[in-house]
Amino acid sequence: MHKVLIIEDDPDIAAIERDYLELNGYQVEIAADGTSGLARGRGGEFDLILLDLMLPGTDGFTVCRQLRQDTDIPILMVTARREDIDKIRGLGLGADDYIEKPFSPSVLVARVNAHLARYQRLTGAAHAPRAELQVGEIRLNTQTHRVYVGDREVNLKNREYELLLFLMLHLDMVFSREDLYEKVWGLEAMGDNATVAVHINRLREKLERDPSHPRYIQTVWGVGYRFQAQ
Repeated sequence: MHKVLIIEDDPDIAAIERDYLELNGYQVEIAADGTSGLARGRGGEFDLILLDLMLPGTDGFTVCRQLRQDTDIPILMVTARREDIDKIRGLGLGADDYIEKPFSPSVLVARVNAHLARYQRLTGAAHAPRAELQVGEIRLNTQTHRVYVGDREVNLKNREYELLLFLMLHLDMVFSREDLYEKVWGLEAMGDNATVAVHINRLREKLERDPSHPRYIQTVWGVGYRFQAQ
């Protein structure tokens, strides 16, 4: 049975999240503030964390940043804040995705299912036919999950790694944001595709010599993105 930690100060919202997750076979624990949620999340006993941004004590951004120092399990932000800068900031701190309030409980469960399935696949077995992929200076090892630019190792978060792996397995193919969200996140049209753009930009910052003029991860205007082989 997978175990989910809900960090949420609104008892009604926390109860809805808990009830629907328990109905779908999850074991759930609730923390009502950021400080206690951070302490519980660091314990290493959870498979996924639902994290509200507006929390008493320690805010959700701080909780996310500090949790990412200790764990790579999926973290889904649940927020009523609609500003893109808040979403980009949360994703930049290591959150895997976000869900806007008000939300459909069925969508919440579907997101949790999809992220856990992706995480298990990522950590359970290599999902590329070759042990190593290389294009130019970029080298990706599917067995160790390590990525290098030349001789320099680059630290990628789970979702950044999965996105890079998918693109390198489909060289020169163009994918829309919607395509990438479905293929990499495992969700069909249930998320804001800004999530994809943020992760693309973070990959460019880590991999490209000049992120503003990318050599590898290119934008095809009006269509989407591709990883260029030559």
